[in-house]
Amino acid sequence: MTIRNVIPLAVAGLLATGTAAAEPTTVATKQLSLDAALKMAQGTVLACRAKGIQVGVTVVDRSGTPQVMLRDSLAPPVTETISRMKAVTAINFTAPTSALARRADTPIGRVPGLVMSAGGVPVSVAGAVLGAIGVSGAPDGAVDEECAVQGAKPVIEEIELGG
Repeated sequence: MTIRNVIPLAVAGLLATGTAAAEPTTVATKQLSLDAALKMAQGTVLACRAKGIQVGVTVVDRSGTPQVMLRDSLAPPVTETISRMKAVTAINFTAPTSALARRADTPIGRVPGLVMSAGGVPVSVAGAVLGAIGVSGAPDGAVDEECAVQGAKPVIEEIELGG
């Protein structure tokens, strides 16, 4: 028997016994609770209010599905859509949307539903991405992003402490 014949037989044997792939059939993931998502959204609104700004905030889960959407009393209705798009973009790229600005005028930046301007941040704890926050309504996206970071910080710290 030649080496040419042995390799295919060995591979076939491994596949037949199921020992070739030790990959699990399920994957465990962590996800934000509704309470955590709501606290982040409320904290974000309060952070922007402290700056005198009324915003819309969306918190999405790790799959990009909205969990919470809040729009402050005087925030324009369009902030709902823009904050959702920023959150979805942040979770899909696992990066702050401010870091994606240079990609806005590329084919990926023109994909419907994505917004590559500042104001979306992923929420990660100990290397696990749990969701993202998108904010819209400040005169500058950098301020939207600051509010998101401030709003998420207490909840992230609580999760890190085992809460």
